Amino acid sequence: MAFKVFQSVIQRIKDAIGADFGITDSSGIIIASTNEDEVGTVHEQCYEFLNSNATYIEKSDIVIKKIDINSRVDFVLYLLTDHPERKKLAELISISLENAKLYYDEKYDRNNFMKNVLLGNILPGDISIRAKELRVKNDGRRIVYLVRTEKTRELYAYNIIQSLFPNNNKDYIILLDDQNTVLIKELKDKEDNQEIHKKARIIIDTLSSELMIKANIGIGTEADSLRDVARSYKDAQTALKIGNIFESDKNIVDYNHLGIGRLIYQLPTTLCRLFLNEVFKEGVLETIDSETMVTIQKFFENNLNVSETSRQLFIHRNTLVYRLDKIQKITGMDLRKFDDAIYFKVAMMVKSYLDEVSK
Repeated sequence: MAFKVFQSVIQRIKDAIGADFGITDSSGIIIASTNEDEVGTVHEQCYEFLNSNATYIEKSDIVIKKIDINSRVDFVLYLLTDHPERKKLAELISISLENAKLYYDEKYDRNNFMKNVLLGNILPGDISIRAKELRVKNDGRRIVYLVRTEKTRELYAYNIIQSLFPNNNKDYIILLDDQNTVLIKELKDKEDNQEIHKKARIIIDTLSSELMIKANIGIGTEADSLRDVARSYKDAQTALKIGNIFESDKNIVDYNHLGIGRLIYQLPTTLCRLFLNEVFKEGVLETIDSETMVTIQKFFENNLNVSETSRQLFIHRNTLVYRLDKIQKITGMDLRKFDDAIYFKVAMMVKSYLDEVSK
């Protein structure tokens, strides 16, 4: 039980009734009190009361009451007052604390349930039954965001995401480890791909501005029911893996828009090596220096436009033409021709994939 929840409720009740009180666990140790210095100590009168058969006692300056939840004594309330209606006050406080615990337990169970759904730890046939017990909507549009941050010992990234999406009845934030946090977001009826990406951008920008933390987000496929959430999560994982290999400059990768990278990722490595050996003769790739690779990358980014590429590289147009001629001599491919450019681009993507696999 998160005793901070009890502590918050207790302080608010004290503001309303003006009396000091607290609660102990089933061994008499104070777990929450209007006097926080008492927390962690044994309340002698409550300890003695626990060993009796009584459920409620009154003394001149204190009342003590057992709080039963699910027919079991979980807590003991002590109220320091001689108010004539103190029995009713004790009953109202008990009801408030019971509700606080039940709410917390239900919330915790929901998150735990969603985590198990996410990781595929619940049989598909049991999902709808458990969802009904926890009052979690089974059907409905949901999307999984996998947020991967730099390693940190703190849970700040989780807290920030939770503050951005505080609706605990619809959205679930699940901390997997010190780098990975999952947001299971319920979508509105008319929410489109642009809105989905907008939320991912908000997460990235907020983590960057408030915590100075870099993050990457993988967006899974849309899930129409709870049993599809695990699939959406796996797709988000795949999106991050493929994005890291082929589009490392992007910090948001959508599984639905992986392009040719998805095809390469699904190919056997033996076929990839055969293709690479077909495009490049042995030792050719090693002769291409880093400056030349930057030139090639910029040339592709500008859709094979010589003038725009030379402008962005701050070099004369003839210098770029000279470099492209040099590349043609080394590789046998003229990147100014569409077919050769396609071959070269795909080959470099295949090489990136093989380099990642061999790590």
